[in-house]
Amino acid sequence: MEKITHSRLFDTLSKKMVWGFIFLITIGTVLLSLPIATNGMRGTAFINTLFTATSATCITGLTVVNTAEHWSFFGQVVILGLSEIGALGYMTFAVLLFNIIRRNLDLSTQLMVKESLNLENLSDTKSVMRYVVGLSALFQLGGACLLTFDFIPRYGWKRGLYASVYHAVMSFCNAGFDIFGNSLMGFRDDSYLLIVTIILIIGGGLGFLVWRDLLLYHERKRLSLNSKLTLVTTGTLFVVGFVLLLITERDLSLLPKNTSWFNRTVNTLFLSVTPRTAGLITLPTNDLQSGSIFLIMILMFVGGTPGSTAGGIKTTTFGVLMLQSIAQLRGKKDVEFSHRRFSQTNISRALLLVFLASVVIVVATLILTQTEKIPRGFGLEYIVFEVLSAFGTVGLSLGLTPHLTVIGKLVIMMLMFVGRVGIFTSLYSLSKRQTKVNQIRYPEENILIG
Repeated sequence: MEKITHSRLFDTLSKKMVWGFIFLITIGTVLLSLPIATNGMRGTAFINTLFTATSATCITGLTVVNTAEHWSFFGQVVILGLSEIGALGYMTFAVLLFNIIRRNLDLSTQLMVKESLNLENLSDTKSVMRYVVGLSALFQLGGACLLTFDFIPRYGWKRGLYASVYHAVMSFCNAGFDIFGNSLMGFRDDSYLLIVTIILIIGGGLGFLVWRDLLLYHERKRLSLNSKLTLVTTGTLFVVGFVLLLITERDLSLLPKNTSWFNRTVNTLFLSVTPRTAGLITLPTNDLQSGSIFLIMILMFVGGTPGSTAGGIKTTTFGVLMLQSIAQLRGKKDVEFSHRRFSQTNISRALLLVFLASVVIVVATLILTQTEKIPRGFGLEYIVFEVLSAFGTVGLSLGLTPHLTVIGKLVIMMLMFVGRVGIFTSLYSLSKRQTKVNQIRYPEENILIG
């Protein structure tokens, strides 16, 4: 009875979370449909408005129109607001409202917060929320202040301050929107700006629970297993990605020959970080080597950390499956890490997540091969790259998104939504599953594998 009740409760919460994001997208679509949202009051086609609102709410950054040229100041602020709410979760702002009016959270609200932030215990709700709000404000305000030293001398006080705030928020939220027209390609020689951006991207993608563990380490003298696995996996992917990109890009040979080694290193670091769902670029993606594009696709699929502003299957999922594979190859029954053993439920859930993600990506790719046109010089990677970028809520593109058909836009929107809300949450909200306890267990038998 307890399992059935928990299952039904989770289904109810999943539906509420899905409808919450749909509500935000609807509000964003209405606001962006207003003539004041576009330059010249020219308005925007409904499908493009819906696409932009979905991309912003799901903190992806894929765009069918140029953000800097098409949207007015009002429209850009709407996109900024949707990205902020989408990154921190609308439940965060609901809790803030409860605190402002000095009301205690009811049980259903606490459960919603628990599920949206991937918390293990209900008792963590209030303390984690304080860290979510505090860390987000600290990173974004700190990042904006640091960026003013670069943007204000460049653009003046008004434009410089606006660019600093906008860029800091989008970087921390891991959203790929920009107000420069060509992402950060005009700043590839500005190592200071790129380093600040890298810090903001990592800060947002590392996860609030991990940051809380790190900040409380001096008191607890220990890190949770989740934080340890996250830090090890994130660090490994970062180093491996950086080294492999140095090799595949020949130390960024596409940059001018007079570019300093330090600037080349910073640009390579940026290139290894941005596929972790940030979506900002300093180099044209379609000018990269084939090996680099393939590596970026892998990094986009993995994504960031659960409970963060990032998408993908998440670093913990990837880490658990890697450890599972190593344990199996060594003939070990248990999957161990840092003197702890992962439960079979954890492993099964990770396997199911990767399988479902693979099915979604394959189906979406198959549909887009029938609806979209692949230009000369490209192959299937032209579509697969966009699919992985949307699913991982990254925002990088080889150029397909602005030329999508209506069906293609709907498919990419679905991928962005599933990537942000989560596969399990999305599927549970659509299914009418019934938890049954099997009274009969059949005999066990093995089959040939591999």
